[in-house]
Amino acid sequence: MSDGGRPAPLTGIRVLELAGLAPGPFAGMMLADHGAEVLRVDRVPVVAGQGDRPRRDVMDRGKRTIGLDLKSPEGVAAFKELAAHADVVIEVFRPGVAERLGIGPDDLRAVNERLVYGRMTGWGQDGPLAPTAGHDIDYIAIAGVLSMLGREGGKPTPPINIIGDFAGGGLMLAYGILLALFERERTGRGTVIDAAMVDGAALLFSMFYHSAQAGHWGPRGTNLLDTGAPMYDTYETADGRYVAVGSLEPAFWAELVDKTGLTDLPSRDDRANWPEIRERLAAAFKSRTRAEWEAIFEGSDACVSPVLDMGEAAAHPHNAARGTFTQVNGVTQPVPAPRLIGGGRGDLAPATRLHDLSSWGLPAGRADALRQAGVLA
Repeated sequence: MSDGGRPAPLTGIRVLELAGLAPGPFAGMMLADHGAEVLRVDRVPVVAGQGDRPRRDVMDRGKRTIGLDLKSPEGVAAFKELAAHADVVIEVFRPGVAERLGIGPDDLRAVNERLVYGRMTGWGQDGPLAPTAGHDIDYIAIAGVLSMLGREGGKPTPPINIIGDFAGGGLMLAYGILLALFERERTGRGTVIDAAMVDGAALLFSMFYHSAQAGHWGPRGTNLLDTGAPMYDTYETADGRYVAVGSLEPAFWAELVDKTGLTDLPSRDDRANWPEIRERLAAAFKSRTRAEWEAIFEGSDACVSPVLDMGEAAAHPHNAARGTFTQVNGVTQPVPAPRLIGGGRGDLAPATRLHDLSSWGLPAGRADALRQAGVLA
């Protein structure tokens, strides 16, 4: 799709996405956002809790969907025919499951040597934990990441499932797929991607691993960027809302001090003064509403921002001016990122069923026969 400029960068790339939870669909959404034709393959027969209709999740935007019985020989054969016309497969099973079904990397690359096969798991394709179950919280726990999150004296606090599922999982898988497509331009062959959330989460914390080993990072909640410092934290306002303070650099801190009127604060360079500074900042911010503080800090370099909830974010003047959010069928959702200036993007409409599979190598007669057999939905 063109946005009035160049075509979207992934126009012409075809992706078969095996339906799954969070990270796989997120990777597929990122590819669809930038023009890839993503065909989500749902399970048939329907399993408990999964309907046979297109879901309205934002991560399914811009995709087409079919249902396929991958436990039947006919379904496996049909999937291979689709894979022969695909550039990418996103697979989200435990290690070994795809091979047992007959749709593993070797099975599919035998019919399409240019295929990029992206495997998304929590633990990875090997290692002692590979065959076991897990969730985001488990993956970031053994990556050493969860131990670093939380306030001083408190227990480790998971930041919902952003780090493992989305940043360390789906985002890394999408990145790996792009790397593999780029490599394919040189070699003419596809490759297999082993995207593990443990690996991705650990990579995201590269700087902090280095800082800790160099002696510059202490226990959770005691450091500059993890609420240990009073100049990098959130503070409650008079109306029960919050502001975020990130006044790290001296010039920004000076502006914060000026705007709050706390010109007699002790030096922040002495950590022994941090408790007093925090206490006085908390009292100051509690004296006015969030809206009043927004007005005070408007246009300043103090690095103080309102903590908006998801219902407020789309209406913020900056987000509204940039079009950071959009409405699709009455649902507010973020627009694709990053932006390619002058380039197009994919279709953000909710997923729809794909009935004509001829362009994917399944002519109408064969598709009809599969439907009548209950193999294709």
